[in-house]
Amino acid sequence: MTHFQVPARDEVSAENQEIFDNLKKGLGMVPNLYAVMALSETALKNYLTFQNAKTAFSNKEKQAVNLIVSQVNDCHYCQSAHTLLATMNGFTEEQTLEIRKGDVSFDHKLNVLVQLAKEITVKKGFASDESIEAFINAGYTKAHVVELVLLVAEKTAMNYLHAVTKVEIDFPLAKVI
Repeated sequence: MTHFQVPARDEVSAENQEIFDNLKKGLGMVPNLYAVMALSETALKNYLTFQNAKTAFSNKEKQAVNLIVSQVNDCHYCQSAHTLLATMNGFTEEQTLEIRKGDVSFDHKLNVLVQLAKEITVKKGFASDESIEAFINAGYTKAHVVELVLLVAEKTAMNYLHAVTKVEIDFPLAKVI
């Protein structure tokens, strides 16, 4: 079985070392899944650019998408990371569990977002016209649909990377549901 060792700062390129330093300043750590991306000369920088791109979604909405996509893709690493980030963005732990279950009782608009994100993930993009119409009727736009597909893709990439590398989870573990 191939094992992916999380590289230390001195084991990555100078450009990735700089990114590690910035992550450590901003997050207080370099998450293992980010560190393993630094095995590539370009993956970490490219991913962070994609992840941090401007979006019309709020941070809470982005975290909700991250939680449901990570649940569908069975990525305990990302479930754990985004449970922490979601609580830092105003969700309770109970709300994060509702989001991961795909049935948000505390916010109708957020529920529609979570349901569409789940459907896009489960059906590999083939969401129904009815789901997209419900999303737009909840107050979102066609531009939001486009951005949602990109958010799902971004999180799915990380879910898949963890599935391949199996690096140790370095966040408080999310509850298993």
